[in-house]
Amino acid sequence: MALPHPTASWQPMQDGNVFYRRQQFYSVEGKFPDLDNFIVSGCRYGGPLAMMRDTTKLVALGRSNAPFSKNEIRIYSSAGEGLLLFTWSQAKIIKFGWTFDERLVVLNEEGTYRVYDLQGEYQQWSLGTDASETGVVDARIHENGIVSMTGALALLEVKGWDGGQPLVLASAGLTEPPHSWTIIPPDQTISRHVEVLISAEATIFSVDNLECVDQRLSRGPFTHLAPSPNGKSLALLTFSGILWVVSTNFQRNLAEFDTKTAAAIGAEGPARQVEWCGNDAILVTWDRLALLVGPNGDTLSFFYTGAVHAVSELDGVRVVGPDVCDFIQKVPASTLSIFRPGSATPGAILYDAWEGFTRRSPKADESVRSIRPDLAAAVDECIDAAGREWEAYWQRRLLDAAKFGRAFLDLFNPTDFVMMGQTLKVLSAVRYYEIGIPLTYSQYSYTSPNHLVTRLTSRSLHLLALRISTYLSLKPDAVLKHWACAKIAKSKPVASADATVDGGDEELCRVITEKFKAVGGGGVSYADIAKRAWEVGRAGLATRLLDYETQAADQVPLLLNMKQDRLALEKAVNSGDTDLVYHVLLHLYNRMPLGSFFRLIEEGGPRLAPASRLLQVYAREQNREMLRDFYYSDDRRVESAILSLEEASTMSDANAKINAVKAAQKFFSDDKERGFEAKMMDESVRLLTFQQQLEKDVDGKVLVFGQSVDATIHTCLVNGMTKKAEKVRSDFKVPDKRFWYIKLRALTTIRDFDGLDAFAKSKRSPIGYEPFVRHLVEKGHGKEASTYVAKCDAPKRADLYADCGEWTMAAKECKDRGDRAKLEQILQRCPNSLIARELERTLSSMK
Repeated sequence: MALPHPTASWQPMQDGNVFYRRQQFYSVEGKFPDLDNFIVSGCRYGGPLAMMRDTTKLVALGRSNAPFSKNEIRIYSSAGEGLLLFTWSQAKIIKFGWTFDERLVVLNEEGTYRVYDLQGEYQQWSLGTDASETGVVDARIHENGIVSMTGALALLEVKGWDGGQPLVLASAGLTEPPHSWTIIPPDQTISRHVEVLISAEATIFSVDNLECVDQRLSRGPFTHLAPSPNGKSLALLTFSGILWVVSTNFQRNLAEFDTKTAAAIGAEGPARQVEWCGNDAILVTWDRLALLVGPNGDTLSFFYTGAVHAVSELDGVRVVGPDVCDFIQKVPASTLSIFRPGSATPGAILYDAWEGFTRRSPKADESVRSIRPDLAAAVDECIDAAGREWEAYWQRRLLDAAKFGRAFLDLFNPTDFVMMGQTLKVLSAVRYYEIGIPLTYSQYSYTSPNHLVTRLTSRSLHLLALRISTYLSLKPDAVLKHWACAKIAKSKPVASADATVDGGDEELCRVITEKFKAVGGGGVSYADIAKRAWEVGRAGLATRLLDYETQAADQVPLLLNMKQDRLALEKAVNSGDTDLVYHVLLHLYNRMPLGSFFRLIEEGGPRLAPASRLLQVYAREQNREMLRDFYYSDDRRVESAILSLEEASTMSDANAKINAVKAAQKFFSDDKERGFEAKMMDESVRLLTFQQQLEKDVDGKVLVFGQSVDATIHTCLVNGMTKKAEKVRSDFKVPDKRFWYIKLRALTTIRDFDGLDAFAKSKRSPIGYEPFVRHLVEKGHGKEASTYVAKCDAPKRADLYADCGEWTMAAKECKDRGDRAKLEQILQRCPNSLIARELERTLSSMK
């Protein structure tokens, strides 16, 4: 059966310069209930329709094909196929509408709203305490947020669908509910903030998050307010029936039409809806009539057998009636250019030339040659027009015409042609009535192929979504992930008690992983799927799926939520990510009893040894109490002792320091192999106790606490406490050599050279006298040092005298020993020529 020509559905407006067409998408006879008795909300871009009984109207029993209860919401596709039914058990529903990703938002009078997907699962949030206290009286839902009006006539905005905090908009100063109001979404305003338009009395208030502006109109009040899809124009319908179209800034008057004139063609009562048909015309509906009003007041009438519901689209308007689902739109420019009778555009000539070629007409070549300069544009026009047609027959003919014209071009990029062919195949698949997504080419281009795939997966049409993804070379990861989650949610664990339960999990895990390998789903996050398994109570399956997850950062958080603590810590350690290991350790430390936490790490053995070391590093820097508990739990006595000593080194309080060292002594004494360290700690306690008492004896005038034995002796000698120094020497068995060195430095420090001389003569020096010379020279006391050179070894005396600055004595020593070579060396070191001449005389006097 031959299809009618595309122009058969065209209807002219504006004196035949503009055409509109009505295309029937689906025949839905008997599939929808009587729309007059229902509140309907349609999703844009060919999306589903949600319906709920209008409780303000009486419904006669037996009149409806699909009886509804008062608390039911049903969702249908545009083809009339049922997608979802759920029961509402909360407070009265105030509003429901659709998000961009085809989820239904339902708001009740208590300020609680739910976001349902097409599988019936939902997330619930609240508009806050203000909304719950005063109640919600009305709301407007757009694709990316919601604006509600509370009982106090305040406006609350929520951005996004993740439970964000409500934002209070500017006050409009209302004392009673408005006659009507609407919103312009943020993506359609200059400020990129939502704008609320409120009809109050005879004017309109524009409200955003900063201010409320009175537009100072006098033609109100208005029963309907409808912004255009691009947000640039606004349609207003007055109580007197005047349809007025203005710019959204109210600076330009665009059109005006009296809807009362529609009564002559069957309009009864007030208008039901005012919706935009694209951005150029407005559709006003009554019970059985849809009236399209053009920019110049021209009208087109479309009749139906019952009440209809219109959904505004960016390129037209979708009308659902009792029998049909139609799409009314302005005829696209490319379609109009090719098919308009008498058209002489390059696209029309190319299409005629192709038709002539199929009839073997000799004029085909001549026609193509006549448009040779514009042939590429004509080909592009035919390709675009193919995308605008609904019937595959005309799509194919237009693409054939484009292919015919392409053959006459020397250089032509076939990308657009190929992509259009792919797009039309995809659109044809989703338009099929069992799928029921009447998506146009413009809508498909605006929303993107990925968005379409997401819509199909949300309806559990995984096979179609996967085939489209493969056909368009899109990654199948999102489809496979959704399929796996849906399969897990719908599957039931095996009921047997022994291994069969695990066997069921193992079998399902195998099916999922093999499917991913078969279709190239290597980029799918198994962690997300495992999370879904855990949420439905399949912990064993979740654990198995996590074994396939390659990203430890995705594995570990879920394992922690599942209380798989040891496995989570092992995965974190194996990943080599120290930040991830710290995350797990701190999470477990805060959640688990301390003993269980340490036992988990200790029993991990070599596999968890890196975690143990990292815990010690962290605790040493941030939480020493944790480190002390960890060492005590693991019976690490030496580490505990060292920790006590480290803490003691930073303490300023004397008693606390002594107690810390005593604790270290106890830990060392408990280890049989650490007897020496225990003894050293005991002596340290004795020394600290002695130092503490010494400071008390001198009323704190001398500070020795915390010093070493050598430093303590030195301090005592410097401060004249010789007996105390001797006591320390005796108590701690300081060797003579070390004591002589300490006393040498101490007496030099206080410049007690007489005492130093007496000390040197007190007995034979166990360190010799060369250290006396060198230390005094180092401190700048060369003259005093020279008195000790004579007691040093003879071969070294000449150099020591020279070090002391006694050059004459050095020369004499060399002469007495007959060491001419040493004198020559000393001569090289002398500081000035005067001394050099004296040394040379001595040298010359030597044979």
